[in-house]
Amino acid sequence: MLFRSRAGEGKKLKALEGLVPDINALESSMRDLSDDALRAKTAEFRQRIERGESLDDLLVEAFAVVREGAGRVIGQRHFDVQMMGGAALHFGWVAEMKTGEGKTLVATLPASLNALAGDGVRALCAGYSDGHADELRRNERERARKLGLCRLFPLGALTRGLQGEALTEMAELTEAGCVGFSQAEQGIADTLVLLRALQYAATYGYTVWLRPQERWLGRGVAASGPVATRLGLSSVPTAAETVALHTIFELMRATGARVHLCRISSAAGVELVRAAKAEGLAVTADVSINSLHLTDGDIGYFNPDMRLLPPLRQQRDREALHRGLADGTLDALVSDHMPVAGDEKQLPFAEATPGATGLELLLSLTLKWAHDDRVPLSCALAVVTAQPVRVLGAALGSMAQSAGQLVEGGVADLCIFDPEAQWSVTPETLASQGKHTPFAFSHGGTCMPGRVRATLVAGTLAYQAS
Repeated sequence: MLFRSRAGEGKKLKALEGLVPDINALESSMRDLSDDALRAKTAEFRQRIERGESLDDLLVEAFAVVREGAGRVIGQRHFDVQMMGGAALHFGWVAEMKTGEGKTLVATLPASLNALAGDGVRALCAGYSDGHADELRRNERERARKLGLCRLFPLGALTRGLQGEALTEMAELTEAGCVGFSQAEQGIADTLVLLRALQYAATYGYTVWLRPQERWLGRGVAASGPVATRLGLSSVPTAAETVALHTIFELMRATGARVHLCRISSAAGVELVRAAKAEGLAVTADVSINSLHLTDGDIGYFNPDMRLLPPLRQQRDREALHRGLADGTLDALVSDHMPVAGDEKQLPFAEATPGATGLELLLSLTLKWAHDDRVPLSCALAVVTAQPVRVLGAALGSMAQSAGQLVEGGVADLCIFDPEAQWSVTPETLASQGKHTPFAFSHGGTCMPGRVRATLVAGTLAYQAS
C-alpha cells in the first residue's frame, strides 16, 4: 500500500504508523464487549461529538470498534497497514492499493468514522479495466450467438496473467460471465496472495477453483513409487497433494471461502477431503477420468500418452478414488480435456507435454466405471450432470434449478445415447484436433461402451450422429 499527499509524505507516514499501536491497544477491550455493548459505541461517539470532541479525537477508538465489528460480522480483521490506509483517507490523503489488498475493508474505517457527524458519507469506487474482461464478454456472447452447440461457463483468472502476484478484478469478470476463478495449472507460490484471494472471493460469494499441488514437491513427471524408481523418472510424492490440501483448508477456515478442488488423485487426498466436508468446510472436489481408470503401471515403457497432470498413481489410490466418487466425497467426474499437438507427444516421456484428449470419452468412461463398480446408472450419470451443477451452485443463476436434470419447464439440455453401442478410440473416431489419449485402442485394445446419438441445447438439436 502506498500513501500519497501533497507534501511532507515522510512525516505523515510516521503519523499514520503512530496511530496503529494505540488502536491495537484497544483490541482486547473491544473483544470483551458484548454485541449490544459494541453497537452502543456508536451512540456514545455521537454524544461525545455533541459535547465538542472532533472526529480526529475519536479516530483511534472508532477504528478499533470497526475492526472488532468486521471480525464478528464478516470474519475479517483489518491489518495494521489497512488501519493506516483508513486514517490516510480520513485525513484527505490518497491510499494507493493493489487489487486484493482490501480496499473495501479499508473504506469501512473512514466511512464509519465520518458517518458519526451525521452529514452522510458517500464511497465512490473507480474501477480499473485493461480491457480483458470486456473482450471476454464480447467474445463469449458472440460465440454463443454463432454456435449454439453447447453452454459455456468460463472460469476467470484468479491472478493477473496467472502470475500468482496481483489479483484480477473478480467482480468485472463475473459480470463478463465467469462462474468462478482459477489458476489453471499455475499455482500460487505466495501463500499471502492466496489468502487475499480467498478473502476477496469470500466477501462476494465467489468460488475459487484450485488444483492442490505444492509447487516445489510437484515438479516431477511420475508419481513416487516402484514404477518411477524402475524407470528412473523424477517423482511426485503424495505429499505434493496433501501439503497443498492442508494449506487450502487452513486458509478456508480463516476466510470462510468456498473452494472447488480440481483433480484429486490420491487416497490420502480423498481422506482429507472427506474430513474437510465432515468438518463443514465449503469444499467440493472432482476426479479425472484418467486417475479413475489408470495407474502408473500403465506408463509401460515410457508411453508419452500417459504423461498426465496429475500423474497417474498406484492401484490403492485408484481404488480410493472409486470409493470417493461412489460415496459422494468426490462430487464430479471430469474429462480433464487437455489436447496436445502430435509433435509435443512424440518426445521422451519426461519431455512430452502433459495432457490428453478426454471430452469425447467422458460418457463412455463414466459408463465403464458404473459397469465395473456396479454403480446404478442414475448415480453414475449424476456425477457428470446434476452434481457438477451443484458444484457451480448460485453462479448459474436461474439455470441452477433445472440444469443437469430433467425438470418440467427446465432448460432442456439433453444428451441422447445408446448404452449398448461399442466403439474404438482411434484418431479417425475423434473429432478433437488432439488425437492423443491414454485410452486409444492401439494401447489397450479395449472398446468403449456407449455412443452419443444426439444432443439438444435449450430444446434445439445441436448434434446428431450420422
